[in-house]
Amino acid sequence: MEADIRTVNWVSGRLQAGGEFVSAGNLAVKVVLVVALVLAGGCATSGPPTPPVPPQPVAPPVPKGPSAEEIRQRAVQHFLARAEHAQREGFITMPAGASAYDFYLQVEQLDPGNTQAAAGIQTLVMQLVEQARDALRRRAFGRVSSLLNTADEIAPGNPLSREVRDQLQRERQRARQDVTLEGPGAQTVTLPERELSARSEAMVQMLGSVAQRIREHQLRVVIVARTDAEGRWVYSQLREAVPGYRVRGDIKLGNPPRLLLQKNP
Repeated sequence: MEADIRTVNWVSGRLQAGGEFVSAGNLAVKVVLVVALVLAGGCATSGPPTPPVPPQPVAPPVPKGPSAEEIRQRAVQHFLARAEHAQREGFITMPAGASAYDFYLQVEQLDPGNTQAAAGIQTLVMQLVEQARDALRRRAFGRVSSLLNTADEIAPGNPLSREVRDQLQRERQRARQDVTLEGPGAQTVTLPERELSARSEAMVQMLGSVAQRIREHQLRVVIVARTDAEGRWVYSQLREAVPGYRVRGDIKLGNPPRLLLQKNP
């Protein structure tokens, strides 16, 4: 700016030296010239224009992980698969924390009302009750009680368990009667299971011999059989072996199959 002013002064001096500033018109030309020079100087000293700022690169979006609902559903399917595997292996309630029952409980906690878990627990109860029935046929009364207690813990008040408990009570009563029959003066005749199942000729002859003894000594007989049908068949063989004689006795379910003979009171 100072250089422009000096230039204007220099031009002004030259004009005065030449004797050109003698009128008001010449003064106006001088003013216009000064303004033009100042503007030209300002444009010359403003420098080059500022280049535009390039756009900043945008980071790609971070991929999202599974939602909370997806994680829950995956956990449900995981525990269902583990429960089914443990059930196939026979791990119904043991070992603790790794049994089929424990895994079904995990599913119910994650998904209350899950139908697969409810059905699985019911299947566990049915398995326990069936094992209790097998033990009852062997007269393993302690094992029966243990299995039924476990079933009741899983599903309290279930009708399957209650039914077998009633059978257990009856079989225990029959067992006490058997002990009485096997007391002093009683005789036990064991029936070979294979021959009895086959209803072989050897079994028919054995039962005929026992029937003769029953008639001769006026004995009462209790037939302990594995099924009602088996008991009725044994009784029919005893009766047919002594025509005209009334064989007095009773049929009780139990195992092993046998005849309990005792004097009539």
